[in-house]
Amino acid sequence: MSTPSAPAPRLAEVKPLTFMDHVTNIYHLVIKELRSIRADPVMLVLLIYSFSFSVNTVATGAVTEATNLSVGIVDEDQSDLSRRIAEGLRRPTFQPPVQITASEIDPMMDQGKLLFVVEIPPGFESDVRANRKTGIQINVDATAVAQAGNGASYLKTAVANEIQRFISGREDSTGAPINLVVRAAFNPNLNTSWFSAMTQVINQITMLTVILTGAALIREREQGTVEHLLVMPIVPSEIMLAKMIANGLVILVAATLSLQFVVHWWIGSPINGSLLLFVFGAAVYALVVAALGIMLGTLATTMGQFGLLAIPVLVVTQLLSGSSTPMESMPVWLQYLMQTISPTPHFVAFAQAVLFRGADMTLVWRPIVAMLVIGVVYFAIAMSRFRRVIFGG
Repeated sequence: MSTPSAPAPRLAEVKPLTFMDHVTNIYHLVIKELRSIRADPVMLVLLIYSFSFSVNTVATGAVTEATNLSVGIVDEDQSDLSRRIAEGLRRPTFQPPVQITASEIDPMMDQGKLLFVVEIPPGFESDVRANRKTGIQINVDATAVAQAGNGASYLKTAVANEIQRFISGREDSTGAPINLVVRAAFNPNLNTSWFSAMTQVINQITMLTVILTGAALIREREQGTVEHLLVMPIVPSEIMLAKMIANGLVILVAATLSLQFVVHWWIGSPINGSLLLFVFGAAVYALVVAALGIMLGTLATTMGQFGLLAIPVLVVTQLLSGSSTPMESMPVWLQYLMQTISPTPHFVAFAQAVLFRGADMTLVWRPIVAMLVIGVVYFAIAMSRFRRVIFGG
């Protein structure tokens, strides 16, 4: 008599993941990513340097405004007017003028010792008194384009003002029929470092978010830890979102601290708008460029390839974002192209409006919507690439 066989074991039914299951998975994956960042001291040093000393160095060192300009004077008139012109070139715009001869002009400028040389011809004062046509020649070393262009304008204005004061006979009178008053809004001292500091923070958000997110994916692929994720009950979108949120959060905290302690306290640039509104817009932007970093990470197989791929993308994105040069100075077709494919021009417009002009949500909702639309496209492309490359789907 045969004994009844034992019943076959039943396979456990796989329950579909609920919304809370997805949230829990993303939370634990974010914690894993944050621990990976904490365990990388080189990356932490890069973050601290990029949002502190790098911001201050670029803001205070790369100054394009006309300051401390070297000027030579060829005074062939030796008159009271020519001496007043030389004395009118004062600090901080100009260095004390150097008296040279006409034969020293070319050697001094060729050696880079003088940026400008003012030639005052003989009989200049007598011609001015007699209302005869005369002129002053200004030689400019145009190899330093920004300093040469701005400095030449300041130099012409300073010389013209001294001549006008001499003609009028009164120090406080310019003789002009209209008193032109210029009032600079949002940056009344025209301080370049205020603008450069905030621009550098914006550039660092773009660069480091892309690099950290893409590098996190490449590192797991090179170390083989991504295979551990393949056997876990998680979906590709959770892995992507965790990397985007974790790295974006780190960059967002660093950028906020940089704005408060480096830009506002150290450099002295005022923050006219709501810092909370800026953080909200920066969070949206960080998620968008993090998706770009994931997409670039799926196109490369090694960290070297990722670096070579990310560099041209970041350079083009930042140079054509409107942070360094106005968007209006670009060709019209290029403006439309960059505003269509890149979120950076929209974030630059948003950040400048909030931080400089104190704009509220009613004025900056359009750039935020544009970043969200571009971000959805980036996320869809990155998700498709991520499934195909990592999960083989």
